[in-house]
Amino acid sequence: MHPRTRLYAAIGLLSALPALTAATAFAADDGLDQRIARVEQGLLPAITLEGAPPARRKLADEMARLGVPGVSIAVIHGGEVEWAKGYGTVTPGGAAVTVSTLFQAASISKPVAAMGALKMVEEGKLELDRDVNSYTGLWKLPKDADNNPVTLRQLLSHTAGTTVHGFPGYAAGAPVPTLVQLLNGAKPANTGGVHVSSRPGSRWRYSGGGYEVAQYVMMERSKTPFAELMQDKVLKPLAMTDSTFAQPLPPSLLPRAALPHDRSGKPIPGGPHTYPEQAAAGLWTTPSDLAKFAIETRRAAAGQSNAVLSQAMTHLMLTPVLQNYGLGLGIDGDGQTQSFGHGGSNAGYRARMAAYTERGDGIVVMTNGDGGDELAGELVRAVAAEYGWPTMGAKVRRNVPLTAEALATVPGRYVIAGAGDFTIRRAGNGLVVDLQEGASETLLAAPSGSYFVQSSEAELQFTGRDGGRLVSGSFDMPFTRAKE
Repeated sequence: MHPRTRLYAAIGLLSALPALTAATAFAADDGLDQRIARVEQGLLPAITLEGAPPARRKLADEMARLGVPGVSIAVIHGGEVEWAKGYGTVTPGGAAVTVSTLFQAASISKPVAAMGALKMVEEGKLELDRDVNSYTGLWKLPKDADNNPVTLRQLLSHTAGTTVHGFPGYAAGAPVPTLVQLLNGAKPANTGGVHVSSRPGSRWRYSGGGYEVAQYVMMERSKTPFAELMQDKVLKPLAMTDSTFAQPLPPSLLPRAALPHDRSGKPIPGGPHTYPEQAAAGLWTTPSDLAKFAIETRRAAAGQSNAVLSQAMTHLMLTPVLQNYGLGLGIDGDGQTQSFGHGGSNAGYRARMAAYTERGDGIVVMTNGDGGDELAGELVRAVAAEYGWPTMGAKVRRNVPLTAEALATVPGRYVIAGAGDFTIRRAGNGLVVDLQEGASETLLAAPSGSYFVQSSEAELQFTGRDGGRLVSGSFDMPFTRAKE
């Protein structure tokens, strides 16, 4: 994965394209059909400019612009899935996407895996605050920073100080490492070994590597393959019958899968990558199945269900540890506006899940293109606007003219350690930024002195000529000017 693609995927936040086709479930009356049509015609950017009307876009047009062959969506209203639809095709010229088409959930695997780990805690097989190395035999988590214990609570909340942000997966035909090889960074692993590089509990740093440590511990304690373990602990109890952590996807299920595509809409050579990093990125599922996960989380939090976790454990899962991140889920707001969710980014797949803790509303969007993150965000905002949600809609910002100093000093290439790079360039009397390979956007100046784009909520805050911070929700990381 190109560094800029990896960076854009980390922010919250793909040939001839098919005609828009749709397969529908749960649409029961003309009123709902009209509501769905307004969503399809009313996609919204992340940021609209003060004094300018929001530019509503059509789903079919945005799929073509962003090179996304297929998208699937499930909308939760009144505590249930009110409607679900599939659009486009599994690959250009291929079968239509339906509500049962399988997609890679990518990092939305993490909250599902976290629920499985917390189930094991409630069963007395794991403890949240015990040193995970006390559970392991052949492999131990190396600690560079100090010898403080690393706990399951820290691994699930990205506060363990563990390394390895994310994983590119393994292309068709490539050797796939065992979990221990992956944790050690030993061939044929294509990522570095997982170790502790900062004091556990001292700060929040996203780490897919930490979830692989959790996976190893869960398998050690259960003596069960991870896919089988998750089937037993989470997927079967929630009736997620279209979901599996099996990697690679079994041949019998491959005909049901949406195939992955790059940002230009071209198929990823060989098809879906294999992710032995199952807890971090290995779930295959549908929006309707992920909606079952979100609905159960809300019901359990309200004390209305305990299909997997108790009310108390669900509250713990939804309680932020650091930077608005709980145990497997990002958390935003409080009371009636509190929501939980996660995004996902694998090679050729982008997904997003968001739901309210108290309100019975939510959404899951899954796509089979590298441009799908922007598309998913637009769909979330269209649904938020149609249903009158208190949050998740487009934000209004005021922009001001760029100064001569900014035009002269801001351009350059900048690096975020472990996440990738981005480039800012002069374009006429303005600036453009490349947050991912092959995609440029106008960079606008805010009155506060920061800079922003309209496709995401990301904000560049310069603290000097040679660096600053990239902020987007819980994503808050320093960047520095590259030394060319």
